[in-house]
Amino acid sequence: MPRSGAEARTRLRDAALALYEERGYDATTTAQIAERAGVTERTYFRHFADKREVLFDGETQLREVMTAAIASAQEELAPAALVLRAYSAAMPLFVAGRPEAERRARIIATSTALQERAHAKSAALTQALIDALVDRGIPEPTARLAARTGAAMFEHASRAWKGTSATELESLLRHAVDEVRALHR
Repeated sequence: MPRSGAEARTRLRDAALALYEERGYDATTTAQIAERAGVTERTYFRHFADKREVLFDGETQLREVMTAAIASAQEELAPAALVLRAYSAAMPLFVAGRPEAERRARIIATSTALQERAHAKSAALTQALIDALVDRGIPEPTARLAARTGAAMFEHASRAWKGTSATELESLLRHAVDEVRALHR
């Protein structure tokens, strides 16, 4: 039996990923996930609201890192630079989570419900960045444009990323910024 909440959460996440890969998302129950993790179903629900949420564990930490990077930045940075700073601050999380993210992506691709949840989670992260920019006094329309553009550039970079290092991902992100600039020429 896991001794800490963090250990139980990790075991539940690992069990869910394994079962979703083995049986499919729809054929897996929270009771099966809990059993595989060596905890009760009640423990499962202490950590995750439903069987979809286990796939999106870590979202809170990501949001906190990114919004803190915006909040702590120098005053003179432009909105787009603030958003890029947020993505750069999260690079260690992206690198550490890459193997699991690839597994999650394969599982999410099998379910419309999971794809919808992934889009909602992505939109919520973008909204958190917009809110952080607005908190700095940036007008909401400008904040929205910067955050959405930053999300698109990061998605473009991450699709090309081989997952080897933060340096590689940073380089791809800078290249995406250059590509966006080239679109205006």
